[in-house]
Amino acid sequence: MTIKPDKKKSLLLMANALRQDIVRMLSEAKSGHAAGPLGLADIFTVMYFSVLRHDAKKPDWPERDRFVLSNGHVCPVLYAALANAGYFPKEKLMTLRKLGSPLQGHPHRGPLPGIENSSGPLGQGISMAVGMAIVSKRENSGWRVYSVMGDGEMNEGQVWEALLLASKYKLGNLVAVIDRNNIQIDGSSDDVLPLEPLDAKLRSFGWNVLAIDGNDIAAILDAFEAAKRSAGKPTAIIAKTIPGKGVSFMEGKFEWHGKTPSTEQIVQALKELGEERSKIEAMA
Repeated sequence: MTIKPDKKKSLLLMANALRQDIVRMLSEAKSGHAAGPLGLADIFTVMYFSVLRHDAKKPDWPERDRFVLSNGHVCPVLYAALANAGYFPKEKLMTLRKLGSPLQGHPHRGPLPGIENSSGPLGQGISMAVGMAIVSKRENSGWRVYSVMGDGEMNEGQVWEALLLASKYKLGNLVAVIDRNNIQIDGSSDDVLPLEPLDAKLRSFGWNVLAIDGNDIAAILDAFEAAKRSAGKPTAIIAKTIPGKGVSFMEGKFEWHGKTPSTEQIVQALKELGEERSKIEAMA
């Protein structure tokens, strides 16, 4: 699919806005995860501003697509996407991880509009997403289910059981995005528990598999469009992302998985993201 220049520019600007919001949220909270949310900003931008069928004014609209976040610690990017989509005022982003705030360190369903599931324990989200997709297919409802999960949580056996179940029920209405950033809290995911050849393993479990650059807006759009054409098979999008994307001193470093920047680093990060925004705005 050829993306129109104006649409690509607007999506790039939104992804940059999400990254700036993430940095500011973490700065205010003085705790939280930096690398994963920054790396996933492009994927969440495409989902919430181009792919998902949803309505911020009617968050419980029965015909909405369902989104399940499995790796709940990356929730700053989800909160930023929801706020920018109009689910709640952006000012509320600055209450991340504060007592009494609905924006907790792992999202929970109920107090915040747009949150479909509570997440925290890794490896659970794909099972929830499979269950939702089974219901949608059984009731012939038409809404689709999308889930984002981390590559580190694929260490868990429950993930692979859920993948088998999705294949059994031929859930063509299910898309699982795997954030293949190759880091987890203890280091490189290849060192902790190697997953490769991940694409071949997923195909052997009966999934349609797409491997993409998870920081390429056009490639992400193409993958989601291809997933919609996958009849009778769930789709796994292996999105190779750069952890800490957009902030030079974070990019590719597992140490930033669960670390927040200092005051000086916040200034540098926002400076770099501001410069990137200026470049995007200058695009023809």
